[in-house]
Amino acid sequence: MTADDSGATPRGVDTEDDAVRDVPEGEPPEAGGEGEEGEENSIALRLEQLILGADRRYTPFQAARSAGVSMDLAARFWRAMGFADIGQVKALTEADVLALRRLAGLVEAGLLSEAMAVQVARSTGQTTARLADWQIDSFLEGLTEPQDSGLTRTEITYPLVELLLPELEEFLVYVWRRQLAAATGRVVRAQDDAEMVDRRLAVGFADLVGFTRLTRRLEEEELGELVEAFETTCSDLVAAHGGRLIKTLGDEVLFSADDAGIAAEIGLRLIETMTNDETMPELRVGIAFGTVTTRMGDVFGTTVNLASRLTSIAPKDTVLVDEAFAEELGRIGDAPVSEAEAAAAEKAAEEGTGAAPPSYRFALQPMWQRPVRGLGVVEPWLLTRRG
Repeated sequence: MTADDSGATPRGVDTEDDAVRDVPEGEPPEAGGEGEEGEENSIALRLEQLILGADRRYTPFQAARSAGVSMDLAARFWRAMGFADIGQVKALTEADVLALRRLAGLVEAGLLSEAMAVQVARSTGQTTARLADWQIDSFLEGLTEPQDSGLTRTEITYPLVELLLPELEEFLVYVWRRQLAAATGRVVRAQDDAEMVDRRLAVGFADLVGFTRLTRRLEEEELGELVEAFETTCSDLVAAHGGRLIKTLGDEVLFSADDAGIAAEIGLRLIETMTNDETMPELRVGIAFGTVTTRMGDVFGTTVNLASRLTSIAPKDTVLVDEAFAEELGRIGDAPVSEAEAAAAEKAAEEGTGAAPPSYRFALQPMWQRPVRGLGVVEPWLLTRRG
């Protein structure tokens, strides 16, 4: 979407709002050729019309004018959503006009700044782009394999999408509302406004050991299955124990938790689960606790960098944590502040000379101090379950 907003009509753009007249209702634009390529283009257009629920009617210039926004702002929204510039091709629909109008309306009403509206478009576009790619690659592709009926994948795709589209749409809205409710609850529970953006969290990385070697040894399909199994296992464990999966990076996942005890449980569960799976390589986990900046569903800051460094130096099938994380576990009573004091308390309880000691979930062992690039000298702690 590129053009200026000077009032001059870009070359090749209609000067009247006659987009509807140019493309008769219910008829797609030209298929773009004859033969097999033309047929594929025709099917692609039919699928596009089915999914979007509307025909192509507007050029970007016409869509911006119909929405009442400048071409520059329309282009910024469009790119933020992840769509390429298309010049002045007539490829937009009423839904595109409505989306522009809604975003611009939020800005005009003072509910969002222009920069925030662009950020909303970008975060939504990035998230849904990945979701759409995953659904096509992992879901539709498997369901549209040629069947015994003799129909081709192309012939099966249209009726399949027609059946699935409303169900997937409803499910998407349901999950989004659930996630929005959970995120809103976390904000409401924040102690002050600053904590909404810069919060104290536990942040952890889980990394497959020797993944680069695996990429050279495994076939592409086997590698894809391993990565999917790893991501699925991590996603399920993180969610089940009250954490949040921030993102997956193929051989690595990033997660967070409001509570250090929750993060510790997730880290150890990941190691235990992967160790018991013979198909999985070894795993290492690093967790740090501290102030984290959150933006567009991602996390940033020194705490995140430290968690990443701890992961890179962790021995196989272990969890390393930083000193702040160890102190937080002690503060909330999930691990003893001093193992020596804990042992003394247990001995006194056994001899009947002291009260019953607290029941700790985790044990912490200080490891070697070492310099970490960009973070100075760090003292990692080995996290284990307490026997």
